[in-house]
Amino acid sequence: MHKSLVYLKLGWRWYVSQYRGKWYQRVVTPIATFFVLIFLYLGAVDMNFLGLFGISPTMDVIQNPVTNDASFVYSADSVLIGKYFNENRSPVKFDEISPYVIDALISTEDERFYQHHGIDYQGLFAAMKDIVKGNPRGASTITQQLVKNLFKIRSQYSTGLLGKVPGLGIMVMKSKEWITAIKIENMYSKQDILTLYLNTVDFGSNSFGIKTAAKTYFKTTPQNLTAEQAAVLVGLLKATTTYNPKVNPQNSLERRNVVLNNMFTHNKLTRHELDSLTQIPINLNYTVEKSYDGGALYFREAIKDYLEGWCKANNIDLYSDGLRIYTTLDTRLQRYAEQAVQKQMRLIQQRFNGHWGSQSPWRDERGQEIPNFIEDIAVRSEYYKILAKKFDDNADSINYYMNLPHKVKVFDYNHPDHLVEKEMSTMDSIRYMVKFMHCGFVAMEPQTSYVRAWVGDVDFNSWKYDKVTSMRQPGSTFKLFVYASAFEHDDNITPTTRYRDQLISLQVPDAQDPQRLVTWTPHNSSGYCTGANMPLKSAFAQSVNTIAVQLGQDTGIDNVVDMAHKMGIKSKLDATPSLALGSSDVTLLELVDAYCTAMNDGKQRKPIMVTKILDRNGEVIYDCERDEPAPKPVMRYKTAFYLQRLLYAGMHEPGGTTQALWEYIHAYDTELGGKTGTSSNHSDAWFVGCAPNLVGGAWVGGEYRCIHFRTSALGQGSRTALPIFGYFMEKVLADKHFPQYHGKYPQAKEDIPRNTYIGPSVYAAPKKQSAPEESED
Repeated sequence: MHKSLVYLKLGWRWYVSQYRGKWYQRVVTPIATFFVLIFLYLGAVDMNFLGLFGISPTMDVIQNPVTNDASFVYSADSVLIGKYFNENRSPVKFDEISPYVIDALISTEDERFYQHHGIDYQGLFAAMKDIVKGNPRGASTITQQLVKNLFKIRSQYSTGLLGKVPGLGIMVMKSKEWITAIKIENMYSKQDILTLYLNTVDFGSNSFGIKTAAKTYFKTTPQNLTAEQAAVLVGLLKATTTYNPKVNPQNSLERRNVVLNNMFTHNKLTRHELDSLTQIPINLNYTVEKSYDGGALYFREAIKDYLEGWCKANNIDLYSDGLRIYTTLDTRLQRYAEQAVQKQMRLIQQRFNGHWGSQSPWRDERGQEIPNFIEDIAVRSEYYKILAKKFDDNADSINYYMNLPHKVKVFDYNHPDHLVEKEMSTMDSIRYMVKFMHCGFVAMEPQTSYVRAWVGDVDFNSWKYDKVTSMRQPGSTFKLFVYASAFEHDDNITPTTRYRDQLISLQVPDAQDPQRLVTWTPHNSSGYCTGANMPLKSAFAQSVNTIAVQLGQDTGIDNVVDMAHKMGIKSKLDATPSLALGSSDVTLLELVDAYCTAMNDGKQRKPIMVTKILDRNGEVIYDCERDEPAPKPVMRYKTAFYLQRLLYAGMHEPGGTTQALWEYIHAYDTELGGKTGTSSNHSDAWFVGCAPNLVGGAWVGGEYRCIHFRTSALGQGSRTALPIFGYFMEKVLADKHFPQYHGKYPQAKEDIPRNTYIGPSVYAAPKKQSAPEESED
């Protein structure tokens, strides 16, 4: 017989003999057996013996616990502009927590916290005794509660095969909590355990952790919590809804006083303090922090898209990994941009309403009102779909509720928060909201590609669709790429090269039948041609369509497409003659980025929105200068320089469409340029303005393409989009914090013949000049 079996047999005989020995042997043996079996059982649970119990938190997980922390977003000027979170939690250190919180917590939740090692056996036996008496209560220690909060054993860990047996699953989970609690006690100090607990516990009202709870209920910090405030928060831990001071103030008051009495019982308060504190009412300063609190909301939404690929590649959760995200946005420039948008869009809305009056602005290409336009929008709405499902597509029932008046909050310029409550039906609210004009504005530094300001629309709460990244026809702003392609591919073409303003006819594919060719004759926005032999600098400044189309044909539309993509346009472009006039959709962001390429001497870099990201431990895990490609040349310097002179010409050349900027900007130590643009049916108005070190672009239009300005004068870029840049830039140049945005357009860095470009002495900046006569794009 094998020796191990012999020893096992002898051991068993000895064990049985203990039950036949003296009385104390018969008493001690079963007790010892019970504890040995418990020890063996816990060991089996911890090691998942035979897969019966499921896995438990590993030592590495316990040593490096990961909490679900909010990520903070900061501006370039060190202002917290918002958070991303699933659970709104911000960790603090032990010495940042008021001693009242610690005393209230231990006195109420775990009075023997400093004596036990994870499991309070005295409390456990007392709880078992109460269960027998029919008065069940909990006996979890703070450490055990921490295990539930931190590791979520009951939801994230399995119970193995035994867990499938009715009644055993909860026992296995409880065992894992005990084991993990003991491990935590052996790894961490009591102080660390309290800190971890207070940083992870749910205080209700979307506030996780003591820092967020202090701010939510009392608008203070954990360090400044008073005894009665600490008692309110600790009282919440028993039931966050039942004892919520906002929802159930009387329950909360009674529970607070229970906690205060516990503190007195454990000698943390004197009798006088207890009597005084219990008489104080709960003075709330209640504010629930929401994900959309803070500033630059469109920009913060764009940041999520910007970081999506990076987060996925690095297995990072933006909402729970406690990141510190440092962005390129400057809150001062952002404020100026938002003020400029609000100022101009109020005026545009008044003009728009005045021109259309009670008429409908939604028109087809022939100017005819589109029938059932509002009805078609309504059918696509979520509310209509809910009604259709509820009433099984019964038209009468759906129409009844769609036209039933009720209270609804809609946008209003005259209300402080831009929302006003009105009594109207869903159909009426659609009619009301669809008539508002919309806007996008973005400003970037051409040398760094840093996005400094971003306004996605008039009001984020009313329209969350970001117009900075929406696709619309750029009109004449696209001509920059036609000229860039011409300069790049033909050394004989310069800003002083002359083209004749004359009608040309081209054979192009029919939109309805691409196999059939039709004649296309582009016209100038004025409706006539001068016949003049014009230098390209004048043609660009005056936005002459006929010359842009000729230039596109001479250089090749495929080359124009290629140049636009190199400069920063990412959208698909149709290589047709009309592309020279901006017939293909682009976004405002990529258009401004492409103009930055011209202003950065032909070097291109994608828009940069984040400069640095730190993890929860303060380690740099992303640095844009380290992790993003440097700007790369995409055209010759000479080409970029010519483009800069063309943009400059728009402000100074007679008839230049950018001259209206003089009406808004009076900083004559700074040279400016830019380009206006308007789509053919006056539904989109654009302007891209260029200072030497700052480029800003604006778009204005309706929510739908068929909503357009009634007259060309109202809808052109110089009347609608240009003033936004003007108001913005005037504030920027007046701010002493931004001397870097003042300056002159650079002179040639290479030997470029002066007779081929716009020389520095050709134009003299006017001392004061009123707005010029209306000029179309």
